[in-house]
Amino acid sequence: MAPDPVTQQIRAILGAQGRLGHSSQTFSEDADLFDLGMSSHASVNVMLALEACLGVEFPDRMLERSVFASIASIRRAVRELASAEAPGAGPRGKEP
Repeated sequence: MAPDPVTQQIRAILGAQGRLGHSSQTFSEDADLFDLGMSSHASVNVMLALEACLGVEFPDRMLERSVFASIASIRRAVRELASAEAPGAGPRGKEP
C-alpha cells in the first residue's frame, strides 16, 4: 500500500524545516517531534510551509504545541482544515 500523500508532504516539510535530529522518514507518526529536536521556532517554519504547500491556514485555536507534536497530530489538523473548505473547492476556496 502506498503511503498517504499528505503524510509524505508532512514528512518532506519536516525534513526541510523541522531542524530534527533524525531523518523525517525514519521515525513513527506518533513520535514526539519536540523530543526529536524540533524547536518552537522550527514549528512555526513548519506551520508556514504546511500552509503554503497544502493550501490551508491554521487558525489561532490550532496554534498550540500539541497540534505540531507529531506527524499524526499534524495530519489530523490538516485533514480537519481541508474538510472545512467548501465542498468541491480547491485550497482556500479556489477552484482546482
